[in-house]
Amino acid sequence: MKSEHGERARNTTAGRPAGGGRTDRATEAFIAHRNLLFTVAYEMLGSAVDAEDVLQETWLRWSGVDLGTVHDPRAYLIRITTRQALDRLRTLGRRKESYVGSWLPEPLLTTPDVADDVELADSVSMAMMLVLETLTPTERAVFVLREVFALGYDEIAEAVGKSQAAVRQIAHRARAHVAARRPRGAVSPAETQEALDAFRRALETGDLQSLFDILAPDVVLLGDGGGVKQAVLRPVVGADKVGRLLIGGLSRIAATVSLRSAQVNGHPALLVQLDGVLDSVVTVRMDDGLITGLYSVRNPAKLSHMQRETALRR
Repeated sequence: MKSEHGERARNTTAGRPAGGGRTDRATEAFIAHRNLLFTVAYEMLGSAVDAEDVLQETWLRWSGVDLGTVHDPRAYLIRITTRQALDRLRTLGRRKESYVGSWLPEPLLTTPDVADDVELADSVSMAMMLVLETLTPTERAVFVLREVFALGYDEIAEAVGKSQAAVRQIAHRARAHVAARRPRGAVSPAETQEALDAFRRALETGDLQSLFDILAPDVVLLGDGGGVKQAVLRPVVGADKVGRLLIGGLSRIAATVSLRSAQVNGHPALLVQLDGVLDSVVTVRMDDGLITGLYSVRNPAKLSHMQRETALRR
């Protein structure tokens, strides 16, 4: 269920102040940077609903700031957003501890221009978002602000409440951590789309061998049903296990299922529909031309941002 806070944030950030007041300098600055702030919060949290709530808290604090003391509205707003996201990230961490099954980031149906910004698309890919999940909250904030948004160490230090020297050390540690876990080499959207097309054809025809041809031997399948929809509770590892599970599962619902392509988090993905209703979103991780990760989000609470395109900005 969408929170009241989140709904107010959407009203405010769409350019309609929640209180119905006139558009002033504060509102104009906030609206101008709204998509950027959402992207910062989303990359830190992996949850669009929580990112919207962070934006609402950011607006409440920003609307009370004396603009005469603000030299750089963008940097100031990012600082507020980062602090709110860090607080929310710690709460979200406690929530994940009691989550049923695997927790996957909330998928976003993204605007076409997100894919055009290769670095942005890479940073919000499901594979990268899962890598970011392995960082501590502060490491994640520092990595995102430095590597994705190119903020200076002085600005980051103010945002996370650390010295510049500490931030440099954290950034170095986070970069090494991410580098060891991120996909091996860049994969073009065309390559990903080609792999997904082959994956879809194999599923639609029930051709197990064709499925094995596109899956890496050590492929990992993660499913997120949130305890609401049926999904694998633990990672399924290995092409044979994953392939047979997928073919067997789809064969039982073949008459009602349809698969179609979409741009999710800046990359090609598959939407699984049952009787014309969105049931799940499937994204992939590619390494050396093969699918090494399959991520299926079925939790209905995480599919609300698949109804409309989301604009992300750096």
